[in-house]
Parts: sequence; C-alpha cells; structure tokens
Amino acid sequence: MKTVEQSYLLKKLLAHKNLHKNLAVPRLVERILTREEGKLTATGAIQATTGTYTGRSPKDKFIVKDDSCEEFIDWGSVNQAIDEESFEKLYEKVVDYLKEKNELFSFNGFAGADFNYRLPIQVINEYAWHNLFTRQLFITPEEGELETHKSEFTVVSAPTFKADPAVDGTNSETFILVSFKKRIILIGGTEYAGEIKKSIFSVMNYLLPRRDILSMHCSANVGQEGDVALFFGLSGTGKTTLSADPYRRLIGDDEHGWSPNGVFNIEGGCYAKCINLSQEKEPQIFDAIRFGSVLENVILDEESRIPDYDNTSLTENTRAAYPLENIDNIISPSVAGHPNAIIFLTADASGTLPPISKLTKEQAMYHFLSGYTSKLAGTERGVTEPQATFSACFGSPFLPLAPSTYAKMLGEKIDLYDTNVFLVNTGWTGGSYSVGSRMKLSYTRAMVHAALEGELNTIETTTDDIFGLEMPMHVPGVPDEVLVPLNTWKDKEAYYTEAQTLAMKFHENFKKFKQASDEIKQAGPLFKS
Repeated sequence: MKTVEQSYLLKKLLAHKNLHKNLAVPRLVERILTREEGKLTATGAIQATTGTYTGRSPKDKFIVKDDSCEEFIDWGSVNQAIDEESFEKLYEKVVDYLKEKNELFSFNGFAGADFNYRLPIQVINEYAWHNLFTRQLFITPEEGELETHKSEFTVVSAPTFKADPAVDGTNSETFILVSFKKRIILIGGTEYAGEIKKSIFSVMNYLLPRRDILSMHCSANVGQEGDVALFFGLSGTGKTTLSADPYRRLIGDDEHGWSPNGVFNIEGGCYAKCINLSQEKEPQIFDAIRFGSVLENVILDEESRIPDYDNTSLTENTRAAYPLENIDNIISPSVAGHPNAIIFLTADASGTLPPISKLTKEQAMYHFLSGYTSKLAGTERGVTEPQATFSACFGSPFLPLAPSTYAKMLGEKIDLYDTNVFLVNTGWTGGSYSVGSRMKLSYTRAMVHAALEGELNTIETTTDDIFGLEMPMHVPGVPDEVLVPLNTWKDKEAYYTEAQTLAMKFHENFKKFKQASDEIKQAGPLFKS
C-alpha cells in the first residue's frame, strides 16, 4: 500500500506541543487517573463511561465521495456520501479545536497480523483512555519498528467536538467520516470508543478485497490438530465467547482476513461484551480483564471498585477491551491455515431457528448473504430490546463494497478448501424473546465442539419443515428435545406462526440479491406463503 503524504492539517496536529506519542500502558493509566477520565478497578483495569452514546452511531457514518472511490463504494443507507468540501471544512474545525487542548495522545501501530497484508495506522486521541483502548485493540509495533513506521491511515478522534448539522452536512452532532483519498478517519461527538475500532475495520473491508483478500467480521480459533474454525455473527451473537475456548487456541475475536496463506487477525486485542460476565461461565474473558484493560460503561462498587457485570443501569452493551496476550491459549502471531469449519451465529429472538444445522454450499451462501440475527439491546443507539435484522455477510454496517463481492469470495474459498458450514442459533428457545429463554451456553459449546470434531457428520438428522435445515437428532451433552425448536414450545400453533413469519422475512429480504443464482435463491426457507 502506497504511503500518503501527510496533509498540512495533520502536520499541525502532529506538531502539538504536548502530544504524547506511543505512551506505555502504565503511563497512559497514570494520565487517565490524573485527568480523571476513568477509575482504577479492583482488577487493575480502567473503568470509563461513554456519556450519551453507549453504542455505535451508524446513521452518523459517512464516506467522502471522490474520484478515488466513487465507482467502487456500495452507496446507500449504510455507506452514506458526504462531499469533499464538507469533509475538508469539518476536518479543519476539528484540528483547530484539538490544537487548543492541553495535551493529545497518539498511537502508531498496525491492522493485520500477517506482515504481507498489514496496514500501518496512526490514531490521534483527545482522551487518554481512548488511546489506551486503541493500544489494546490494535497491533503494537515490535521493538525497532516504530523507527520505520509510516502510517497509511490516520484516525483523528475528538469526542467532545460537536458538529452543527445545518452547517457541517452531518445528521447530528456526531460524525464518523472516512476519506479514502486523504486516508483520514474523522470521529467526533461521541465518546464510544468502539467507533475507532470499527472505522479501521471498515477501511480494511475496502482495501483487502482489492488485493484479493477476503475480509471477514468473524472470530477464529485453531484446534490441537491445526484445524481452523471461523465464527461469523453480529455483536452479541457469541463470537468472542465461543472463540475463547480452553481447548482451542484463539486467533482473534472479531475481525479477520483470509488470504492465499490462510487466516490472519486484523486486530491485536479483544472487545468483549461483558454483560452478566462470570468467572464460572467465561473464565478466559473474566481473567483477561486486568491491568491495562479498559472496562466501558461497567458499574463499579463505590467502595471496593469491584465490577458489577450484572448491572445494566448505563447500558446492556458493557464492554471490555484487552490485549490478546491476556488470553492464555492464543496463537502468536495471530495467523493460521485455511478454515476447516465455518460457524454462522445468529441470536434468533423468535426462538424458531434450530440450535444447530449443517448447511449445504447453497444454504451457506444464502445465509451468508442474509446475515440474519436479532440486533441486541445497546449495540446501537435507540435499540432497547432485540429487533430482527438482516445484515449481509454478518457485517453490513462495515462493508464499503457490495455484499456480493464478499459472498463471491467466500463461496470460492468454501469450494477450494472443502470447508464445512454450520448455522448455530445462540438466541432463544422454548418461545420467542418475551416467552422463552436464551439458549444455555453449555449447550451451544457442546454443539459447536461436536461440529468441529466431525461428530455431526454421521449422526441422524431431520429436516425442519419451515426452514429446510438439516437438524441433528442427537448431540453429546445436549438434551434431544432442545435440538428441534418445535419440541421446546408449549404452544405449537404459536411456534408455527412465529416460524412462518420469520420465513417470509427471509424471502422478502433476499429479493434484493437479484444477482444470486437460482440454486442459492432456492436454498432459503421451504415455507413461502
């Protein structure tokens, strides 16, 4: 990737008289406490709150429409356009605003663990705690690499700067602007640190496919025999939890690339949801939250400073950011071979999708393009209870290119490497969201292990008459009745009503994929009306 000459505005920021560059974790913690941006918890982690916005602001994200990217971007409600002039004016305002701050913080590092495909990045933060978050989520340079580091993309984060929509061309006071020509990401009006992470991921989703690398919103791990598994799914579906497996080494928990060499992590850390987190249920994540980690919107006991992971008074979207090395059984560097199995995760609030089913190639492509899940509370502004949603490729909010681009690449790789694909429902069982209960994590883990170990290849199956999915009749460690959703519902009529309603939502959503083959279109739910 060609290094872009720094603009005069960026040079002005980098010349700030009190710019702290690449501070070590202890020094960042000191600055956070001195500036009263956060609190030190009993675990040694930093706790910070994000104010008004406790989740992403997708309606405030824009891509600058210019001659470098106009013909490639899939413009629309996800990839909203903003003109170059508006970007430049807002960029100058933000720089002038940050210049007046007493101190700023910068981080130089990488996105992409594979040396051949990594992107050198730079992040300039108004907040010290955002800089600590950045340091833990991206890849820190090895000794000596900083001397030769030349950033190819820069994030400028000014959470306390608020835009004026009438003047600045934004939708609200909040903005996330990406300029591929200037190689700048401009963030303001929100203290939610996740915008920094996701903006870089969106950039990688633009750059990597143009180099014939599939970028993926998924977690990944590797077994003792070198077998690699990918876990696709939106926030809250279980990617982080299921990939942090004591019997498998973690590659990464959220964002990966799939190159001719295999899979590589895009990040250097984990950003785990920690609502109802316990050492008993998720020991790896629980124990990873220690000195240098960041807890976002987690409530603390005022005296002991012990985190209360069950407290949702601020948001259900409580988060923990920590470096990969805080997990005991990781693979380092975060690269591995080609996937043997792919797991599509959905948190189905209707409670009608099977807990696990093995997909044909055509079904895999159908469900990848559909990307069905229930958007969980807190992951975005205004979402207070699960909402059915279809997010192409299980990551539509972060895809600058058309979904068909990523789907075509995935299909080719499934064929080339003979990869097995499963659909796993981590959502509700025994009824819909208001009636049933969330699937037990122990059951989901047992099903995933059975899939990865090949135990489902010869087990008797039955076909779901609504969705056409092949459901195993037996899975070690899981009650048989759980495996067939209809058997868990007391009200069978209500089940069929919910299932048929969801099937029709699948069909309606898939109408937009006009270029899909007839084989893929016919791989959806059997029920049509």
